[in-house]
Amino acid sequence: MDASLNADAAELAKFSELAHRWWDPESEFRPLHQINPLRLGWIESLTGPLQGRTVLDVGCGGGILAEAMARQGAQVLGIDLADKALKVAQLHALEQGVQGLEYRLVSVEALAAEQAARYDVVTCMEMLEHVPDPASVVRACAALVKPGGWVFFSTLNRNPKSFLFAIVGAEYVLRLLPRGTHEYGKFIRPSELASACRQAGLALHATRGLAYNPLTRRYWLSDDTSVNYLFATRKEAA
Repeated sequence: MDASLNADAAELAKFSELAHRWWDPESEFRPLHQINPLRLGWIESLTGPLQGRTVLDVGCGGGILAEAMARQGAQVLGIDLADKALKVAQLHALEQGVQGLEYRLVSVEALAAEQAARYDVVTCMEMLEHVPDPASVVRACAALVKPGGWVFFSTLNRNPKSFLFAIVGAEYVLRLLPRGTHEYGKFIRPSELASACRQAGLALHATRGLAYNPLTRRYWLSDDTSVNYLFATRKEAA
């Protein structure tokens, strides 16, 4: 791997090994399938209908969110550096006959140099905690969105509660995720992400937390950002 890439080879290998299970709703990716309607609904509640919009999904993995946005009528590009996951995404879209959806093996920084101010909406979900330099990703996302456009992030807060819930609870007790999915030291406090967004020219517009009930196995959006949280930001209009 190019040493200049803002990527962790071990992280890419980890998700590549599981690539064939991306679209199994009972697999390790079950949480992503369950929260996807929540994410999509929140995005459209802020942007309005995605129909006809140009959308970029950064760190798209197997394409769960990218495909859902394309089904809403958006023109979507999903990018990732995990080749096996992209192949799974491409195959699933082909099998399902999804229109308006493309995938590319490219870093967000490289794409920003190529397609500045190209997209109406940029999403970067569950990715920032897996890269060496999250602020670099934030800057690239800001460069890729059009003036007045939206950039959405989701990641994990860094505090004792998130360690207990997202690692001990989710990976070891409830086994919602494979052990080793997350590294606590890479979690990002909302204040840190907000600072990176401001420095990149993105104004924070809304935040939401993601809650889970292990008894009902149900997720919902909440005001509690202490563990999982989402940011909606906008780039200043020209």
